[in-house]
Amino acid sequence: MKPTTLKSLMIPANYPVPTSKVELTQTHVSWIFLTDCHAFKIKKPVDFGFLDFSTLEKRHFYCNEELRLNRRLCPDIYEGVIELHADGNGASFNGSGPILDYAVMMKRLPAERMLDRLIETDSVTTAMIKRIAGVIAEFHAGITSSRYISDFGTLDRIMDNWNENFEQVVSYATSTLPSGELEAIRSWVEGFAGSNETLFARRVEQGYIRECDGDLHLENICLVDDKVYIFDCIEFNERFRFCDTAADIAFLLMDLDFHGRSDLSTLALKTYLELSGDVELEKLINFYKTYRAFIRGKVESFLLNDETIDPSMKKVAKERAIRYFRLARGYCERSRLRPTLFITCGTMGCGKSKLAEQLAFELGIPVYNSDTIRKSGSGKKSGLSVHERYGQGLYDKAVTEDVYAQLKRLAGNELYANRSVLIDASFKRASDRSSLAALAVRHGADFVILSITCDEEEQKRRLMRRSERGESVSDGRIELLGQQQAEFEPPGLAEGRIITLDSMSSTESLANRIYEELSQ
Repeated sequence: MKPTTLKSLMIPANYPVPTSKVELTQTHVSWIFLTDCHAFKIKKPVDFGFLDFSTLEKRHFYCNEELRLNRRLCPDIYEGVIELHADGNGASFNGSGPILDYAVMMKRLPAERMLDRLIETDSVTTAMIKRIAGVIAEFHAGITSSRYISDFGTLDRIMDNWNENFEQVVSYATSTLPSGELEAIRSWVEGFAGSNETLFARRVEQGYIRECDGDLHLENICLVDDKVYIFDCIEFNERFRFCDTAADIAFLLMDLDFHGRSDLSTLALKTYLELSGDVELEKLINFYKTYRAFIRGKVESFLLNDETIDPSMKKVAKERAIRYFRLARGYCERSRLRPTLFITCGTMGCGKSKLAEQLAFELGIPVYNSDTIRKSGSGKKSGLSVHERYGQGLYDKAVTEDVYAQLKRLAGNELYANRSVLIDASFKRASDRSSLAALAVRHGADFVILSITCDEEEQKRRLMRRSERGESVSDGRIELLGQQQAEFEPPGLAEGRIITLDSMSSTESLANRIYEELSQ
């Protein structure tokens, strides 16, 4: 878009509705101009192969497709397609000069009611999630299929999409997706596809390939006055919209996982299964969640090549891309993971909790932290440090034994339900580790000790930084480190499977090391 056109579109008088101001936001494919009550979306003249808005005619066609398709779930939001005309040296939706472009005009939905914002503010209820899952299940039940649409669900077509994704991210090996990560994901995808040919064929035969939404992530869902608005579906490519209903709902489930709400993802899936009666969907959901996470990582990576994107936005996009790709890798590992009891083992400041948080995100397993349990039992805020003498107060022997007993009970509950779990504590005593090992045996689960080490000077720096901030669930301090080290009993080979990790490496690298060890 020419600078003069862009400047013109920031002027309120150039819009067909009254407004006090105009704001601009953009994605890798669109400029979105926000007035007081409306949004005007203009497609960028880009061609990514899978998306081609390179000509005025194509942008006009896809604006009309966007209107048609989104009215299925938002009939009262999408108002029309309007012309952008030349107007003097600039442009206006009210102008009379030659047509410069087209825009989709829609009512503006409240940003604070978008599902991603509601998640961030912890404002999402179980009723909301059930309502969203119900809307999607009803939508899927009401859309039809055809022989033409069904062809997009064949394994050959699915793998064509995957191979395109793989090719398009190769250039991001030094920024968002290292080549080793790409190959690990590719290997799992190809292995799953090869082992489930009959399942994919059965989905086609049973009519589950339909004209879906294709873009069911949190930013495209808004809840206003108990009504669910799902907008901005895929209009630009049939093969992304004509898909398995499992692939469609997987987008929502994946993005809830991405935002750290696997509990809501589980609830949404359970509700959808009850309403849809799709008994085989669960066999495919991990495959399609991997697919959705990978695509989001790819799309965020594309922003790094957009010269119109602010550097600060590119930094955020890079971080999000890495996180999406890590989630995709985690989904691959989840399918191979037997019920496992993981425990961390190491002294304060060695990086136990940071690694635990990364594994919880990637593997979707619950983590129970000793410091959180310790403080909740005493009524202390978990985010505030408490300065106690070593082995006294909150850390005396009786309190510590009670904390480990609670951790054991929580682990047992997860293992009883046939779920993996990670216990984040120092486990400085061999007796505490052996007690958890016995628990795993009793439930028929694997037992893995994550023995974490760190350069001592770095460990001290971490403890100093933590003390300076004063806000941490951990109360570890540099003056206590020597005493804990003196009492620490390193795990031995007789205790079970031990994976030794040097936390001077990134948490992503440590997670990869764990996956490699578990695969042997």
